[in-house]
Amino acid sequence: MKRSFKALSGVLVGLVLSGAVWAEGFPAKPVTLMVPYPAGGVSDVIARSLNTVLAKYLGQPVLVENLGGASGGIAAQKVLNNPADGYTVFQGSPNELILAPLSNTAVKYKPQDFRLVQMITINPLVMLARKDLPASNGDELLAYAKKSAAEGKPMTYASVGPGSLYHLLGEHMAQVTGVAMTHIPYKGGAPAVQDLMGGQVDIFMTPYGKGQVQMVEDGKLKAPAVLSAERQELFKKVPTLNESKALRGFVFETWAGYFVRKDTPEPVVQALHKALSEVANDPTVRQALEAQAMIVPQPQPLAALSKLYTDNTAKYQGIAKSMNLQPQ
Repeated sequence: MKRSFKALSGVLVGLVLSGAVWAEGFPAKPVTLMVPYPAGGVSDVIARSLNTVLAKYLGQPVLVENLGGASGGIAAQKVLNNPADGYTVFQGSPNELILAPLSNTAVKYKPQDFRLVQMITINPLVMLARKDLPASNGDELLAYAKKSAAEGKPMTYASVGPGSLYHLLGEHMAQVTGVAMTHIPYKGGAPAVQDLMGGQVDIFMTPYGKGQVQMVEDGKLKAPAVLSAERQELFKKVPTLNESKALRGFVFETWAGYFVRKDTPEPVVQALHKALSEVANDPTVRQALEAQAMIVPQPQPLAALSKLYTDNTAKYQGIAKSMNLQPQ
């Protein structure tokens, strides 16, 4: 029995020491950022704004790989299929890791299969509307929605697909106000905005950039409200939904961060966390991302990131359950 215990102890000590030595040399080869959407989108812009700076802090090249499909699920699954060695890092958000498993039968992983290593951007949300929508704040919007529902023509809201964050936001708004609204799904933000400008859909709750700000300033679209707790710098004159009586507390935003497999060795996680924290503080990266209307938060410790991810998972799973979201 003593021999067995000593042998087991020796194996465990050996594994710990070998893991520490192995992690001490991390990274010893290029690291890949797995982006779950095609090149040219917001996620791709984030990755290519910082990969060369991250390479400087890691001491190895950082490659960007774009792999779209299944609401981001194909890229996420590829990360899980690769070794848990930190050389493949997933650039994701609640949309791919929390909501995709709830809405897409092809997605087999769980949010808990990933570990959040660092956040990189917070993306504020705005409610865009067709230019002639008779509402300039949350209370006027609800009044219009009630009137439309009473007339048998519920207000319509766009999303980038069933089960997406923007679908959940519309359903959640209908539930908390008790007013019927009609979901109009699109394959992406661009066609949704196009129909919004054409007056074929009423509203679209979405992240935004300078392009959307310009459309509002040019009168092509209207912005009745933002979904943040406070007014946004690029939409200073636009009220928050939180300022309204009807939708006080309706505060949402989305964010992007870097994830690894949950069983990645702790020393590797620590090394990635340190490098990504340096990147988040790098003035070149901050300037590039802020120019795209993104907020770059201060780096957070791993314990706080774990709580953030757990809280987000519970929050969105709760909304999905309340609306009886079924995988398709």
